[in-house]
Amino acid sequence: MDNQIQFFPDGYSPQPPEKVEIELVEVAVYPDRFRVFVHVVVTPFQQRPNLIMTARDDANNIVAELNIIETMHHDMEFTMHLRSREHDPAGEYTLAIELFYETRNPPQSRHLETFIVPELGA
Repeated sequence: MDNQIQFFPDGYSPQPPEKVEIELVEVAVYPDRFRVFVHVVVTPFQQRPNLIMTARDDANNIVAELNIIETMHHDMEFTMHLRSREHDPAGEYTLAIELFYETRNPPQSRHLETFIVPELGA
């Protein structure tokens, strides 16, 4: 009989900062087209990382930003609110996520995800 308590699945134990990366990003546009659901998974960590999430439209304008300081969770979900351009958010967007510890330049891990907000009624 094994008397050890296991807090993490095999091979998924907390890692030191130099091994922490963005592992998964999922983006889904809400039906109202002005909000975006973002699911982010990072490597389980020993020290809490920072993240910056920036959504840009196809003209490279920032339409949403989110700063996460020393997150306590490696599996996170957020809702980002898009600042509309001329009251219609339809179009292509890019979400950039940067993970860092002491300094952001350069980020330790970076992920880009493109998503499309559909036309009204599409």
